[in-house]
Amino acid sequence: MSDSVSETKREFTQAEIGALAHLYRGEVYRSTIWRTRLDTTTNWSVVSLGAAFSISFSSPEASALPILLVGVLIFTLMLLEARRYRYFNVWRARARYMEVHFYAPLLDDGNLHTEDDWQKVLAKDYWRPDYHISLLTAMGRRIRRNYLWILTIQIMAYVGKLVIHPTSATSLHEVIRRADTGPIPGEVILGIGVLYLGSFLAIAQITGWRDAQRSVKRNRGRPLG
Repeated sequence: MSDSVSETKREFTQAEIGALAHLYRGEVYRSTIWRTRLDTTTNWSVVSLGAAFSISFSSPEASALPILLVGVLIFTLMLLEARRYRYFNVWRARARYMEVHFYAPLLDDGNLHTEDDWQKVLAKDYWRPDYHISLLTAMGRRIRRNYLWILTIQIMAYVGKLVIHPTSATSLHEVIRRADTGPIPGEVILGIGVLYLGSFLAIAQITGWRDAQRSVKRNRGRPLG
């Protein structure tokens, strides 16, 4: 058994180890650049929401419509950020993979353990580069880490506008009446809002469960992801 392992084990030369080190630096750099792009779309969402607040609460006659419409922009930015996250995840996963299978064994016992064929998994990822996660998974991660808080603030502001601005509502019927938007009844608007937030929560929960399963498989030696 030991003979067969030794036959499949590959020793890296000093030049190859140096090349892998430069490769790792490159992957870290690319992941850093894309991480910055993620922050940009999040900042746009926060600024857009703040602008909507300013318009809706600027005067007693101001409508709550801007707070509703900004939700469309936030959803669009979230989709854009999820797409960017899929790119970021490729570089991040490669860098993390090299940390686990190259640097950690090298620091621990000076053995790269190429008999585990980790280098072949990494090579295949370079031969046929592809996303490691789906768009839905990327959306779920961005929702859990950023957009759930943004959406919660948006919903709270909209409800606050209906309940206390410009004066405090005296009944639920008055709140629903204030939610009327043009020819659309308030009940429909509020129902869409519940569906809107519920959809984000469902995506966050489903993808969170999937991520937990992926983490278990990864800890058992599964490849990049």
